[in-house]
Amino acid sequence: MNSGKSIFAQLMEFIPIYEFRKCVNRYNGNYKIKSFTCWEQFLCMAFAQLTYRKSLRDIEACLRAAHKKLYHMGIHSKISRNTLANANQVRDWRIYADFAQALIGIARKLYVNEDFGVQLQQTAYALDATIIDLCLSLFPWAKFRNSKGAIKLHTLIDLRGSIPVFVIITHGKVHEVTILDDLFIEAGAIYIMDRGYLDFARLYRIQQSSAFFVTRAKSNFKFKRLYSNSVDKTTGIQCDQIIVLTGFYSKKDYPDKLRRIRYHDAENNKTLIFLTNNFTLPALTIAKLYRCRWQVELFFKWIKQHLRIKAFYGTTENAVKTQIWIAISVYVLVAIIKKRLNLHHSLYTILQILSVTLLEKIPLLQAFSFRDEEYSDGDFCNQLNLFR
Repeated sequence: MNSGKSIFAQLMEFIPIYEFRKCVNRYNGNYKIKSFTCWEQFLCMAFAQLTYRKSLRDIEACLRAAHKKLYHMGIHSKISRNTLANANQVRDWRIYADFAQALIGIARKLYVNEDFGVQLQQTAYALDATIIDLCLSLFPWAKFRNSKGAIKLHTLIDLRGSIPVFVIITHGKVHEVTILDDLFIEAGAIYIMDRGYLDFARLYRIQQSSAFFVTRAKSNFKFKRLYSNSVDKTTGIQCDQIIVLTGFYSKKDYPDKLRRIRYHDAENNKTLIFLTNNFTLPALTIAKLYRCRWQVELFFKWIKQHLRIKAFYGTTENAVKTQIWIAISVYVLVAIIKKRLNLHHSLYTILQILSVTLLEKIPLLQAFSFRDEEYSDGDFCNQLNLFR
């Protein structure tokens, strides 16, 4: 790396600028724009994410304090909070959504052989949603309850690398299960979901798409056992059954056979019942796959802790979605850099180092070249680490 460039400028070199321009041109992002382009908007927002800025005034103050370095960071326009607020409000959020998807495509290729704890040939995805609370008076479009506003972040995670491959942002009233209607089902893949997605008509669509699902059964679902497979109860598997549904509507929605696995988690003293349409994988592998679903929960906790999506820089729907998609882009970009530079530090450690060295003019690798005894991830053992 060129030691004459700041850490921030070196990070931005990992961005495929041609993909960004394609996204901008697709939605005419720079139409009639003479200064402060979409690229400069992205740079300012990425700087805010990486340095944990809390408001537009905070961003303005920090960037103006470093005004002599802005040109070499790629920011050629004068920065003001009004300019940034207007850009977030009026420039189409889909520019940054499409660009995030382009980065996700790059990251998935880098993490295609990543081990996630289960030896599996197929691609495995975890699907879940999280609620981000908002003030209803400031965000009237984000309806949730009578006196409360919220948005939902529906996310499909590729378990290899914990890369978000599908993200939809809706207001809080949208039920999780409806997202299955918008999901492109990949043949041969395994989709892992909790009980909130137990809709047999939608699960049957996954079956008809030659894909597989793993979910948990509800306590009141009715079924008939056809036969049982032998199990080793010392592994925690209590039964492995082939069943058909007997409820009037459930049988109509899902007429094929299902596999029912009961597993006892001795560590937490909890019994779980799984439903799947995969009849070939060992029962214990199915149980382990469902445990891997917690990677999407860790992603939600991680992104809420370390990226700026709790305090929003704007109140319009466009501004909120712009900020979330740029936050996801930064998350994926750091994951790409970690893999390409073969960094062994956790993502938490990488971001902490970047936050204090972003404007330093040193080679990027040098910023991460400290010895383990000088700085250890063990000091932050209570933090969530997705890329260990």
